[in-house]
Amino acid sequence: MDHKRVAETVLKAVGEDNIVAAAHCATRLRLVLKDSSKVDQAMLDNDDDIKGTFESDGQYQVIVGPGDVNKVYAEMTSMTDIKEASTDNLKEIAQEGQKKNPIMALVKVLSDIFVPIIPALVAGGLLMAINNILTSPNLFGPQSVVEMYPAIADLSEIINLLASAPFAFLPVLIGFSATQRFGGNGYLGAAMAMAMVMPDLINGYDVATAMADGSMPYWNIFGLPVAQAGYQGSVIPVLAVSYILANLEKFFHKHIPNAFDFTFTPMLSIIITGLLTFIIVGPIMRIVSDGVTDGLVWLYDTAGAAGLGIFGFLYSPIVITGLHQSFPAIETALLANVEQTGGTFIFPVASMANIAQGGAAIAVFLITKRQKTKNLASSAGVSAMLGITEPAIFGVNLKLRFPFFCAMIASGIASVLIGLFHVLAVAMGPASIIGFISISATEIPSFLLSGVLSFVIAFALTFVYGKRKMPASEMVEEESTNNGKQTDDTKTKSPSVAAVETIVSPVAGQAQALKDVADPVFSQEMMGKGIAIIPDSDEVYSPVDGVVSVAYDSKHAYGLQSDDGAEVLIHLGIDTVNLEGQHFTANYQKDDRVKKGDLLGTMDRAAIQKAGYDDTVMVIVTNTANYNDVVALTNEKIASGDNILELE
Repeated sequence: MDHKRVAETVLKAVGEDNIVAAAHCATRLRLVLKDSSKVDQAMLDNDDDIKGTFESDGQYQVIVGPGDVNKVYAEMTSMTDIKEASTDNLKEIAQEGQKKNPIMALVKVLSDIFVPIIPALVAGGLLMAINNILTSPNLFGPQSVVEMYPAIADLSEIINLLASAPFAFLPVLIGFSATQRFGGNGYLGAAMAMAMVMPDLINGYDVATAMADGSMPYWNIFGLPVAQAGYQGSVIPVLAVSYILANLEKFFHKHIPNAFDFTFTPMLSIIITGLLTFIIVGPIMRIVSDGVTDGLVWLYDTAGAAGLGIFGFLYSPIVITGLHQSFPAIETALLANVEQTGGTFIFPVASMANIAQGGAAIAVFLITKRQKTKNLASSAGVSAMLGITEPAIFGVNLKLRFPFFCAMIASGIASVLIGLFHVLAVAMGPASIIGFISISATEIPSFLLSGVLSFVIAFALTFVYGKRKMPASEMVEEESTNNGKQTDDTKTKSPSVAAVETIVSPVAGQAQALKDVADPVFSQEMMGKGIAIIPDSDEVYSPVDGVVSVAYDSKHAYGLQSDDGAEVLIHLGIDTVNLEGQHFTANYQKDDRVKKGDLLGTMDRAAIQKAGYDDTVMVIVTNTANYNDVVALTNEKIASGDNILELE
């Protein structure tokens, strides 16, 4: 790699004057930028030595690779007056920048909280849709499927039970995720949320009725009446409670001596948070949450089709903020009183928005000649049509901008049609073209017509505009690609690379697929293929016979060159470079020889987790391109020294 050339490319692409501060970790340049929209993304994407880019926590990260990133960083800083920072200081600088834009900071927090629990909501939604098919009359005839075939009634009940669980106990999912995001113990957050949905309380969906008819029971806390109200399906109250709990926990960790910390911190955090929840925070946040629901209902009731058009136009921008993650709770409240409300109008509008984003992405697939974009647009477009829009929005449409706005227009128009036909959903389900299974049977034709209109308008607008305004970089046909990178078809394996090499595990623990790691650099295999391990020991051993090719002062990663030719990166934890060497030891330096099974160093997993970091260990073959394939051999419990990767 020509490190100086790569440094020049990065500086030119991001803009030297656009850089606030810079640092690097084991694999990537970490930059805090004044305005990331000014980055020439195409220039970085088209550089073969740059493995990828992404934004996270206010940092623009450029993936270069172990052994090279420090040299590129050195070249960058020698050419400029860029403010150098440690990774920890850089995180503070990035957070300060985010504080100047509280909306974006809120967006990031909500995204961090809700993205991990999306699979549970999707599973519940799909099961709810299946139950809808089984129990809805007039779908296949005057009677429902269950009424026609009573033998499947119990099966339907089980499906309904499984479908309802993620929404009834939504606070538990949010409590775990949010408390962890705010720096507390996720299990304490889950425990507090469980208290909020205990069956001893009046169910959250029945609170308004109990208040109205005077049947609400109360506790007497030192003469103060406290309603025994539950929070099933709530979002905003549990977010506030999780924030309070996490900060109380951090306060007690700081002020209680270590000998008593483990015992008294959880107890004090829970009891204080619990009292605040039921006396003050919960009731106030319930009012706020109800206000959001009432606001959307008011928009629908007052503005009708025009209101839904506005909502449909803005739905995809709302997805970017992450605020749409609170809609399931609102929809659940509407569905809980379906006899009065008729169902939820949010689901049909969300379906129109998702279909539109899919249509726009598919139009991009047909227009672009750049293979990397074409590959992503095809899969992302289909995914969006089936209800998962993040790949289409963030990977295709927002990058090109005009497809995103074309989809917004299409969604707005189709949502007006939804309002004119009074299309409502009577169950949760996939907000997509197949969402008709959640729609009231008599309104399914109107839903499908609106969906087709959304797709056609988004596709047509994007296609026509894109034919004239598509960036030049997207209209250059690539000769041959490998994960979007220009390659030479005549390239052969280096003779120093063995035909087959087996790499063993450096740690004991539970193996898992790399795609499940909560870091896009690893999960998207930007650094190469490999495997992840959730460790259950602190010792880290060499997985190969070879040489330490890269050593880091932070001691959180090792770069090894095996005698058989594999270049192996062992990365201990996610973002643990911010610890600056705390809780890690290293027994070897650069150029030291190691044998398979030698103790490279240790990591204090308990301390790392207490500091709020994920301790997952990634084992990556960074020269994956030199092999036909890198195959993970297990997804089970393993000991250090067990075979985990085979290089073919």
